[in-house]
Amino acid sequence: MSHMGISVIIPALNEEESIGHVVASMPWSEIAECIVVDNGSTDHTAELAASAGARVVTSPRGYGAACLAGSEAALSSSSILVFMDGDGSDVLSDLSRLVAPIVGGEADFVIGSRIRGNRQPGSMLPSQVFAGHLVSLLLRVFYRAQYTDMGPFRALRRSELERLEMSEMTYGWNLEMQIKALQQKLRVHEIAVDYRCRIGGVSKVSGNLTASFKTATRILAVLVRTVLRKNSQKSVNQPI
Repeated sequence: MSHMGISVIIPALNEEESIGHVVASMPWSEIAECIVVDNGSTDHTAELAASAGARVVTSPRGYGAACLAGSEAALSSSSILVFMDGDGSDVLSDLSRLVAPIVGGEADFVIGSRIRGNRQPGSMLPSQVFAGHLVSLLLRVFYRAQYTDMGPFRALRRSELERLEMSEMTYGWNLEMQIKALQQKLRVHEIAVDYRCRIGGVSKVSGNLTASFKTATRILAVLVRTVLRKNSQKSVNQPI
């Protein structure tokens, strides 16, 4: 099966131990390209990604900024954008299942849930599991949504991403996308995906109690900003 209208985007910060393997393992017959966005690396991430077959662009301003830069750099012929991490934890054999609901016209946005899938022991830090449960609870309260995770492995129609007008340039990007997808009434699907321990390198998030508190604070901040921004726009657009 060939879906040449797919661009895979990988924001990467100091992932030289894994990025070459991740790029080389791409299902090249199913995608148009793989873009690695060098997010300010001080190692050989960019060079190794390029030598493995990726197109490398640079955006050192944060995770969300890197995702946005990758989407803007994607081939104009790509109608579906797939986002994933570069540490080897996402299982590429799940890519075809991730994009299938979009290709089949059943969904606009598909997120891979690590919480619902098979996780290798130690692959998710306590702070990540905590964040997934917190997001699930909050969005069920605010939007009656059934999200269980903020997993990085996700796919959506390029046209719908442009409609979302993303503004969170940090790690809040994933949550903002999920909230705005609900606000814009996109057809959202969530599928279970497998998840492995990173191949190498160091996680950018610590798994201790302090990290869990910081994660919760960040989630609440993004949620409040996104909801308030939407309500503010409604007020401005209401006829007098």
